[in-house]
Amino acid sequence: MGHLDRITQQPDVMGGKACIRGLRVTIGMVVGQIGAGHSVDEVLADYPYLEREDIMQALRYAAWRAEEREVMLPAA
Repeated sequence: MGHLDRITQQPDVMGGKACIRGLRVTIGMVVGQIGAGHSVDEVLADYPYLEREDIMQALRYAAWRAEEREVMLPAA
């Protein structure tokens, strides 16, 4: 896993979910925007207080969490 110094988890911010730099922007919100087809530039326009590296770290964090443990998905 790469260096993730912009990812924070605080019990009093967004219910303890992983956020960007203590802001009320969760990793899930950012990754969801990318997954919905928005470009990094569009996400940066929607959240002007975020930086490109924030989004890159959110994606790396999400990828790491996805690989962290095996999750049983329903059969297709």
